[in-house]
Amino acid sequence: MPTYDFRCLDCKARFEVFLTYQEYNQKPVHCTRCGSANVQRRINRVRVVRSDHSRLASMADPAALDALDEDPRSLGRMMREMSSEVGEEMGPEFDEVVHRLESGQSPEQIEKELPELADAAGGMGDDSGMGDFGGFDGDL
Repeated sequence: MPTYDFRCLDCKARFEVFLTYQEYNQKPVHCTRCGSANVQRRINRVRVVRSDHSRLASMADPAALDALDEDPRSLGRMMREMSSEVGEEMGPEFDEVVHRLESGQSPEQIEKELPELADAAGGMGDDSGMGDFGGFDGDL
């Protein structure tokens, strides 16, 4: 049987009621605290579970991706959003790079100033200057 959430408009208590589909809107509902029939159904939030791939693919707006080559701030924002969507801690190196990108520093400048990160990431020798930096290879 489904559980329905209600709120009493008299005593403001929240409570749940088990009703069959046939009973819903047929059987009167009364507050479990004060007994009042002056109750209102509460509609809860709906949560949709999506895969990591689906969440990341939704961020792949072609117009936004075109700006990444020209604007380090956009790249930094996108990397932060992707990290947030995945919900995993990417480490202090990732945070440092994202902070620098959001401050307007180019990937090439970051690579020159932090060569140890480039070495740890396996090099950044592609055209964008980012390579496989921070686990992001540009493919969604």
